[in-house]
Amino acid sequence: MSSGKTWTHDELIIAMNLYCKLPFGQLRHGNPLVIEVAGMLGRTPSSLSMKLCNLASLDPYHQARGVKGLRGTSRADRQVWEEFTSDWDQYGVESEEKLRALIGETKENRPIATGRSARKYIVKVPSVEPFGPTEAIVTGKTRLGQRFFRQSVLASYNCRCCITGNPIPDLLIASHILPWGQFPEQRLNPRNGLCLAQTQDAAFDKGLISLDEDYRLMLSPYLREFLPNEALSRNFLAYEGMQIKMPDKFLPDGDYLQKHREVVFLL
Repeated sequence: MSSGKTWTHDELIIAMNLYCKLPFGQLRHGNPLVIEVAGMLGRTPSSLSMKLCNLASLDPYHQARGVKGLRGTSRADRQVWEEFTSDWDQYGVESEEKLRALIGETKENRPIATGRSARKYIVKVPSVEPFGPTEAIVTGKTRLGQRFFRQSVLASYNCRCCITGNPIPDLLIASHILPWGQFPEQRLNPRNGLCLAQTQDAAFDKGLISLDEDYRLMLSPYLREFLPNEALSRNFLAYEGMQIKMPDKFLPDGDYLQKHREVVFLL
């Protein structure tokens, strides 16, 4: 295996996929998935880990926080970063296809985390029955996109609801800030995502809650009409005005949250 050969564009797309979907603390060369993918690419785990850290150094969120990655970023690294961030819908799906082709469909759908939390990144997406070849292709791409988005959002928040801290994977949703159906160009953008427990996700989707400019929880007047209520107090009122648990990468886009407050939030 070689760590000195030039990275191809396809290899960089796969590396960017892993950067998005791995928790920030699991970019290390000892991660089993890093080891396996590196082997399939004919590279050392250290080489792939360094590439992931190079990509991390291009993340504006890390730059704003003063987190410094490796300084060996190449023009090709910057190019693939720009490609992804300018067209998440295309490259989220394309990178999933390339990763699946590399390590196999069965293996690709395994958990991507390690240790006790290993199963929390398993993607569960609705089963949609295709009606013909075209529908089958569309359905397949949709599922790949959903997988990419869910894993990327959950990894950013270390698989915790950003409001309540709920850590149970089966109760967590990669929630879209801008609705899936109305903003197709942002469907797979991790910055259009929040990791929310099911109850908080439903409330956010219906406009019962939102986040202000400082990422603090807001309750709608409509929700307040049902107070006092023990369940609402426990799930929402207890967190009102509190800042969400911030992600390790892909900070929620402030413009998207403003649009949510203006269009979805029930005043």
